[in-house]
Amino acid sequence: MNDIYRHEQQGAVCILASPTALPQAAAFLWNRRMMLHVNCRGYAVSQFMQPEPAKYAHQPVLEAKTFMQPEQPYFTHHPGRFFYVKDEDSGRVFSVPFEPVRAALIKFEFVVRKYEVGWRVHCDDFEVHAFVSVPVDDVVELWRLTVRDVSGRARRLSVYAYFPVGYASWMNQSGECRPDLGGVVASCVTPYQKVQDYFKNQHFKDKTFLLADEVPTAYEANQAAFEGWGGLAAPTGVTQPSLSGGDARYEVAACVLQWRRLMPADGAFEARLIFGPAETVDEIRALRDKYLRAGGFEQAARAYEQYVASGSGCLQIETPDEALDHFVNHWMARQTFYHCDVNRLTTDPQTRNYLQDAMGAAFVQPVLARAAFIRALSQQQSSGAMPDGILLVEGAELKYINQVPHMDHCVWLPICLSAYLDETNDFALLEHTLPFADGGSASVRDHIDRAMQWLHRSRDERGLNFIAQGDWCDPMNMVGWKGRGVSGWLSLATAYAHQVWASICERVGRSDEAARLRAAADEVNAAVNHHLWDGQWYARGITDDGVAFGVAADEAGKVFLNPQSWSMLSGAADAFKRRLLMQAVQDWLDTPFGVMKLAPPYQAMREDVGRVTQKHPGSAENGAVYNHAAAFYAYALYEVKEADAAFKVLRQMLPGPDVDDIVARGQLPVFIPNYYRGAYREFPRTAGRSSQLFNTGTVAWFYRCLVERLFGLQGTPEGLLVQPQLPAAWQRARAVRQFRGATFDVTYERRQAPPEITLVLDGEPVAGTLVRNIQAGATYHLQVLLPA
Repeated sequence: MNDIYRHEQQGAVCILASPTALPQAAAFLWNRRMMLHVNCRGYAVSQFMQPEPAKYAHQPVLEAKTFMQPEQPYFTHHPGRFFYVKDEDSGRVFSVPFEPVRAALIKFEFVVRKYEVGWRVHCDDFEVHAFVSVPVDDVVELWRLTVRDVSGRARRLSVYAYFPVGYASWMNQSGECRPDLGGVVASCVTPYQKVQDYFKNQHFKDKTFLLADEVPTAYEANQAAFEGWGGLAAPTGVTQPSLSGGDARYEVAACVLQWRRLMPADGAFEARLIFGPAETVDEIRALRDKYLRAGGFEQAARAYEQYVASGSGCLQIETPDEALDHFVNHWMARQTFYHCDVNRLTTDPQTRNYLQDAMGAAFVQPVLARAAFIRALSQQQSSGAMPDGILLVEGAELKYINQVPHMDHCVWLPICLSAYLDETNDFALLEHTLPFADGGSASVRDHIDRAMQWLHRSRDERGLNFIAQGDWCDPMNMVGWKGRGVSGWLSLATAYAHQVWASICERVGRSDEAARLRAAADEVNAAVNHHLWDGQWYARGITDDGVAFGVAADEAGKVFLNPQSWSMLSGAADAFKRRLLMQAVQDWLDTPFGVMKLAPPYQAMREDVGRVTQKHPGSAENGAVYNHAAAFYAYALYEVKEADAAFKVLRQMLPGPDVDDIVARGQLPVFIPNYYRGAYREFPRTAGRSSQLFNTGTVAWFYRCLVERLFGLQGTPEGLLVQPQLPAAWQRARAVRQFRGATFDVTYERRQAPPEITLVLDGEPVAGTLVRNIQAGATYHLQVLLPA
């Protein structure tokens, strides 16, 4: 494809061929208890659950001697996984992946697969392969290292594995070499001040270990002793003949192993390493026995591949856009599965995120979606109010942003549930009885009725929904903190949620309730049109002091994307208003990297809007290309049959395929990030840069857009409704869709003849666009003929 990156195995492998062209390019691995985020140069962030998120390799300390012992040399912690290779005869040293020596390499490849990440490096007549994977359940990194001599002569070399542990605890930390285990063990005590926390912390995994199956020649457990004054690029431990075997005593620990070998001509050195946390040395021994025994890595790899494959999703595609095919066929479901299976590795996910991730689960593992709706609704108040976060384990508490009152959580119930019902036809779920958090119980149907009633009550005298300290936008925290401010977006979302729930009610024979809901939606839409239409677009809201914002008179934050999107979903915007607001989005928010969330970005604090205005212009919610909001816009555009515009928005969420676009974003096309930098006019140098954050509600909506709208394969109680909205430039496409136990092999073709969509199922014409009588286990060949 180009000299910077390429795909192999039909997109299942993504390879970056430069450590400097995309220096922050990263990938992630996870299992049910941990996550590892590693970039192309070897820097890594790891996290595990115990049960709250914790780290076994800690984040950097800016100037460690400020916090630690003054007699230690100056150093900083580097959260990475590094290997050094030293030619003992010449003294030359290089490092893998690229950091920290940054030696000139003959070949560099950062290799990303669905189940492992690693590097292939060639330098100084050595070829080095280093790959990491994780098992399904244990919190441990599994590393495979191979160093091969390609010089054709015998050589003496030393290989070093350097895994920093970092500043772990101000109470107690240490490290020691453990030749009996074949590695290094660092220990700390999780700090606490409240007595009750001591008992909560008693069984924490406060040890960090690095062990190898190949017995090391020497060890080091003290970071300062290893790095010395040479630092990462030329650590003292590497320049000396042998590691000193030092310990760390209330000093920053590190895990360093050295192997000294006489390498025969064209010989190879291989080692397997495990790195992770443990509670006791006995647990470390057990992990060593499990994974460093013969076949341990291979068994773990097979199980993990099966785990990832269990979330492979319901859609495979072939289109004129090969890069889109690669992402959809290998990476979209993987990212969606991560979100819905481990809930972003938190014990109290925000309710809006939890429900939208469950919507994504409907297309990946519907059983997870069902369980999520049941859990969420079981924590609802009898008033209909939903909590700000969903507690997932016993003893979990609402933390951080979930302690701040937001008003939007109820809207996601019918919107997300509708995707699950369309996919599964599990309308029996609506009659399932669940408790309320404050006592009593009712059916799922009644729970959502109360949620809609709560939304309808939570409005001011104008008929607009209160915002409190936030809606979908977390940092919009000062619009309504005095109790009077309202949200234009939330009002439109309330109207849309009412309409979605009305459609579900109609399907189960509740026509009177559906009519009431539609009337309520019309009432809210009318209020929005009366109070928030600004002539060319919809305002974002009205502050506590009665000031509309997100309007043409504003110097910053004139146009917000979300009200425009949801006005199309709710039906508030008629055709005339749609034309105007879409033009406003194009004029103010469109960039080569997608549509920005708002523009112009705020340059300073606006106290009646909130901390969103304090964020750097073009970052996060302050005018970034915030993909979650862009996904709403794409879905809304499909709703009003603007297929080409919708596809453009979706396609811009993915880096490339043009190499200049890949470089500008700095990200490989293996996940959709939370955002790309905006402020395209104000700060063009950084515009488009990826946040590299893979936690995002975007993917569930991206998945839904592709399945139900772009390829038009949406479930109904009667069967599969086929109403594709392919880009006009596509003459042909193919989709293989898993649906209710059946497989649909669908081909799309544009022809001059049909004036409207025509279906041919297994060679027989279908009346209309609905395929009925679907049998689980069957394979259907469906031909979709589209007007040219």
